[in-house]
Amino acid sequence: MPSAAASSIRRATLGCCLRNNVSNQIDTLGRILSIDYGKRRTGLAVTDPLQIIANGLATVETRNLMDFLKKYLAQESVEKIVIGKPTQPNGTPSENLARVEAFVKRWQKEMPSVPIVYYDERFTSVLAHRAIIEGGVKKKTRRENKGLVDEVSATIILQDFMNSQRRI
Repeated sequence: MPSAAASSIRRATLGCCLRNNVSNQIDTLGRILSIDYGKRRTGLAVTDPLQIIANGLATVETRNLMDFLKKYLAQESVEKIVIGKPTQPNGTPSENLARVEAFVKRWQKEMPSVPIVYYDERFTSVLAHRAIIEGGVKKKTRRENKGLVDEVSATIILQDFMNSQRRI
């Protein structure tokens, strides 16, 4: 029968190995970034390094989006990008879909190492407006900061995407 000391050593060694394995897996996780692509402005959100929580990142002018993303990816590890697929409530494409598809093609050509996937963005703007109002943001601030809705929409897209992946 093994001694109590030997059992303790085995448990400590096993615990250390498990912690190191988990730590190594965490170190290799990249963030997931989401895009709420707009004609003028684009909202961005990103996960924490453990891919647990979605947080708003920024709202950028759409014409500056590619440069912003390249700079961000030079500083942070991003595993994939989720972009909102703009469709009407009945499922038909919205007028913005052609612009989104053009951006996705450009991304895939310029940055093929970071995959980009579509995710349904129906009703995210409505939900974002509601969340901002219920969060107590003053009317004046909402009027002055139009990009806030885009950033919150990107956050909702990302959180919904992560929730859908956990169900698989």
